[in-house]
Amino acid sequence: MSLLLDNQFKELPPDNSVDTKLFLETVSHLPAFIDCLGSKVFSIIKSDIIGNITKIRGVYEKNPQRYATLQQILEAEKEDHGSEWPKVGATLALMWLKSTSVLLQGLRFIQILLQSLADGEKDENNPNLIRVNITKAYEGALKSIMDGLCRRFQATVDAIYDMYTNLNAELDYTFDVS
Repeated sequence: MSLLLDNQFKELPPDNSVDTKLFLETVSHLPAFIDCLGSKVFSIIKSDIIGNITKIRGVYEKNPQRYATLQQILEAEKEDHGSEWPKVGATLALMWLKSTSVLLQGLRFIQILLQSLADGEKDENNPNLIRVNITKAYEGALKSIMDGLCRRFQATVDAIYDMYTNLNAELDYTFDVS
């Protein structure tokens, strides 16, 4: 958890622009965090995160001045890809990264919850309730990072969504789990 706390998103400037280089430096720590979860089950998620970071970094490194902010990447890709946009390139990778980071917080919560249940931790006064386990999972996975991290992360996510909205991006993905 320290890995995430030490590499948090910075406060956004008044114009809500997201500096591409700083964004890439921050999200590049997510794969190492997944390793801390200790299961090969998460390797697919890790691979997906690495692939998405690589896509965004590839666009940025082509021309760091042109793509100094995520907004500039989105605008350029909208122009370059026409009707395929926003379902291509770094634009799509950025949306998948957003989804994955939320998933990781949930996975850590679930890991702590299940471990607490497996360890037999319970409220002696209410042994059939799992409130003590849920509280432990919340405190271990979410509470310490919710205030600062979530506030800054949410500001970053809101800025990204504003970019999509301002550029009329429609992402109408559905997932087939059958």
